[in-house]
Amino acid sequence: MSLGQSIRHGAVWLFIGNTSSQILTFLFGIVLARLLAPSDFGMLVTISIFTGIAGFIAGGGMGQALVHAKEVTKQDYDVVFTLQIIIGCLIYAFFFFAAPWFAKWYSTPLYADLLRISALSFIFRPFINLPGSILHREMQFKAKTIAGFASLLLSSAISIAMAYAGYGVWSLILGGMASAVASAFILALLAKWRPGFSLDFRRGRNIARYGMLVAIGDFIVYLRSQASNFILSKTLGPLGLGLYNKANSLTLIPHGQITGAVYQVTFRALAKEQDDLNLSQYLYLRSITLVSIYTWPLLLALAWLALPLIRFVYGDKWVGTALPMAWLAAIGPFIMLEILAGSVLAARNWLDREIPVQITQLIVVSLGVIAGLPYGLLGVAIGASLANIYGAFHMTWLASKCLSMRMRRIAISMGVPLLLNLGVLLLWITLDALFKPQECCGDFIYLLVMLGSGGLLYALLFFFAPIPNIDSEKQRWLNLVRKPFAMMRKS
Repeated sequence: MSLGQSIRHGAVWLFIGNTSSQILTFLFGIVLARLLAPSDFGMLVTISIFTGIAGFIAGGGMGQALVHAKEVTKQDYDVVFTLQIIIGCLIYAFFFFAAPWFAKWYSTPLYADLLRISALSFIFRPFINLPGSILHREMQFKAKTIAGFASLLLSSAISIAMAYAGYGVWSLILGGMASAVASAFILALLAKWRPGFSLDFRRGRNIARYGMLVAIGDFIVYLRSQASNFILSKTLGPLGLGLYNKANSLTLIPHGQITGAVYQVTFRALAKEQDDLNLSQYLYLRSITLVSIYTWPLLLALAWLALPLIRFVYGDKWVGTALPMAWLAAIGPFIMLEILAGSVLAARNWLDREIPVQITQLIVVSLGVIAGLPYGLLGVAIGASLANIYGAFHMTWLASKCLSMRMRRIAISMGVPLLLNLGVLLLWITLDALFKPQECCGDFIYLLVMLGSGGLLYALLFFFAPIPNIDSEKQRWLNLVRKPFAMMRKS
């Protein structure tokens, strides 16, 4: 299989996995949102702020370092596994003894038990990270998709059953633990990996060095993403945090479904072909165009239809999510650019230049959220998004410099998606202005009309507008549609 075929095959399986996972997560999330209170989700997020920070120390970026390395041996995997087991046990011990102080600081005794149980995941993480790295390195994304899908079904079933039985926040905590155990078992089987120990840490120096840069960068990114959650947990409490986190998580669905999948495949391909500058340029620009085509209409829909969507799907108790969600969806393209630029810097070992950008973003998001607090959740969303806008420009500039090309080429690669989405936006503005469908019908009919008309126009523009830059992608879809009819004729 050629590199191009491997990239497309991997991207397709990641897309299938992410799409199915996002759809199921969304549907299960609706059920859980109906069964649980926003404060239950707020408590989970509060716990996750601190366990997530320790997660970057536990992993140390060594999994990505194994994927990036040109050659690795069984002993390299054993060294990394040994290190991660030792670190994981130390982290769990820290959280176990710190739990009472954590609960006292938030004046909520329940937090002590929640933190101690949640921290058990650090002992399971090495059993997930190592086989996951093996599958990623070999571009076996189908296997990773199967593992993720199976663990999601198990954890969601447990969470919903416990929520229905009245266990509140415990249903979320224990469902997550079940997911970790299932993932470890399934990934080990699919990767044909067995745990091994090695104390020859000298072999892991190069891996540790690259992993340290990855871990530092990811750690700062995590701090940036959790800065708003931390500030809100102490100012607005579990209710405000639960509403804001729901808005943020919904707007990140297109990135988790599509952008993240393309990042993983592009990173591995760019790392493999890092000596071929022309091919690297093509892969990066092509990824921007394709991701924009598929994510921007989803972000546009989340921004324009935020209020009726939240009200219809989650109920009136979640309507406070609508305004911040609309804004966060509108700035989604900046997040996409930042993520894809990161794949270039990681693959070509420019992580040391990315770290100052992440530190600046951490400062900007913290100040932005504090400044936005007097203006409610919308003010918080606007303040937090300033970091994404800055990061998109700076990271994209670094990626262009790394690949020795002009920023103008990156802007041109987004021209087609921009025109397609402007067409849908103009249609929705016209429908709202002339026919006012939201005033004459309920949320369901309004969503059906807007999504149906917008989706139809987008498809017509995609397939029939004379746009040469997407001819190959258009042809693939046409071949996919024609294939069943061709098989019917033969039969």
